[in-house]
Amino acid sequence: MEHLPVIQVIVPLLAAPLCALVRKPRATALIAIAATWVSLWVSLQLLQTVLATGSISYAMGGWAAPYGIEYRVDTVSAFVLLIVSGIGAVVTPYALTSVKKEVADHQIGLFYTAWLLCFAGLLGITITGDVFNVFVFLEISSLSAYALIAMGEDRRALTAAYQYLIMGAVGATFIVIGIGMMYVMTGTLNMADLAERLPAVAGTRTIPVAFGFLTVGITLKLALFPLHLWLPNAYTYAPSAVTSFLASTATKVAVYMLLRFFFTVFGAAFAFDVMQLDMVLMPLAIAAIFSMSLVAIFQSNVKRMMAYSSVAQIGYMILGISMASVTGLTAGILHLFNHAVTKGALFMALGCVMYSVGSVELSKMRGLGKRMPWTMAAFVGGGLSLIGVPLTAGFVSKWYLLLAALDSGMWWIAVFILIASLMAIVYVWRIVEVAYFSPSPDGAPTGEAPLSMLIPTWVLVLANFYFGIDTRVSVGAATRAAEYLLGAGP
Repeated sequence: MEHLPVIQVIVPLLAAPLCALVRKPRATALIAIAATWVSLWVSLQLLQTVLATGSISYAMGGWAAPYGIEYRVDTVSAFVLLIVSGIGAVVTPYALTSVKKEVADHQIGLFYTAWLLCFAGLLGITITGDVFNVFVFLEISSLSAYALIAMGEDRRALTAAYQYLIMGAVGATFIVIGIGMMYVMTGTLNMADLAERLPAVAGTRTIPVAFGFLTVGITLKLALFPLHLWLPNAYTYAPSAVTSFLASTATKVAVYMLLRFFFTVFGAAFAFDVMQLDMVLMPLAIAAIFSMSLVAIFQSNVKRMMAYSSVAQIGYMILGISMASVTGLTAGILHLFNHAVTKGALFMALGCVMYSVGSVELSKMRGLGKRMPWTMAAFVGGGLSLIGVPLTAGFVSKWYLLLAALDSGMWWIAVFILIASLMAIVYVWRIVEVAYFSPSPDGAPTGEAPLSMLIPTWVLVLANFYFGIDTRVSVGAATRAAEYLLGAGP
């Protein structure tokens, strides 16, 4: 049990080359499913331990920090580990059938190799206590994500992957320059050690410049407006399982990186009082929510519509974080969790549509409510959570965001959130109207997607309602995480 932090990363990392060696589609899928479920079990154990006894520190190879590499699990990282491993454990069985339809047979073994590398990289970013290791795992997850996106059956997937590669390389370069500057000034790469040493050199010119480089690099990785240009094409043309996985995890881990650097390493006082980060993040978050919701309304491809919606939802997370209060941070972290569950369900439902219809164009979804009742019911369930209807997970995080805005005296933000939710109703209703109130075209294919795709989709749909009704786990963990980041809790 004491080696659980390293087991969390090493299991998928070792399973990835095993898939490359085996290559047989079904065998590699089973290896991937086993690895993700082991990771989910480990993350549940880690979260339970952290909530009961406090943070866990694991010295790699017995070398004590800061000289050796430290894996550190606290309330924040344990919560994000659960999100990544939970989504991975649900989406990987879904991919078993979905990938057969959208990826060439000879590529499936390599698909699962890249899948597990991406999964391991995201877990590694979350669990490591060393800033250079963050960069290493970021590159592992990013390079494998580019490969996964490029495997889409539409040729435009290659262009989308290349665009993501260029933007991702720029973001990673900014991040590693910022890390290098901090190392030059402090002589350490350990996060806890950096947090102690940075205040002594915070008055120099180098640290604010490093802060700026990291801000640009991380916001590009999390696709904050206007650095989001890589995301819509990547989500639209990637295989359905890849879109479901990346939309639920990759940008969420990038948000975690922002939390970790600006609250743990630099400290909230330096980030928000000295550097006034809120003056940058809040306007960009508001612009993201409004402009991307507006763009989503006019999309004809539903995957692209949901991709623009994701950029808007990232705006909600950053809006909560920019308030730098316990309630605001709770709202941001909670929305990180709830959006992962919501958007995972929506993209998986669209994957079912893609499997049966062969397209996710709005014009091809006419009458789909009768032809694929379970799939469209799942989409409607996810859509209700995306809007923020009561008794859904999306409502809970938006409620906390409203409370944070009112607590901070920013009533106009509360009004803005309500208006933005009305915009979400518009683009979700466009799909509902076509699916349920338009006649099916002549000769349209009928029949549901296989149960191996429907069951994982409904697991996330039901999770949306469960976490909208019983908020003890999600709100409890998010509140503890927010208090920890602001130094107000254990």
